[in-house]
Amino acid sequence: MIRNVLPIAVLLGSVVACTTMPPPGADAGATGPCNADNASWAVGQAATPEVVERARAGSNSRDVRVIEPGQAVTMDHRPDRLNIDVNERGAITGLRCG
Repeated sequence: MIRNVLPIAVLLGSVVACTTMPPPGADAGATGPCNADNASWAVGQAATPEVVERARAGSNSRDVRVIEPGQAVTMDHRPDRLNIDVNERGAITGLRCG
């Protein structure tokens, strides 16, 4: 039983970490451009949806993406987007705009 639960939990964690935040309508207060320094408090914390949303709002970003190690991402620069880097355990290791 436990052998079936672990892969499912890992898969769900990966899917959650790869989603783009915020939900529709949540960016109404963001005026951009992003300021990642305002969200530096999040480094070391788990990238839960609540922490990711608080970091997005605190950085004044319209959009946010969580980037896992080795994950392919587009290289387009968006000054209103916060990029959150996480380690393999889902802890936030860095934040940057773009």
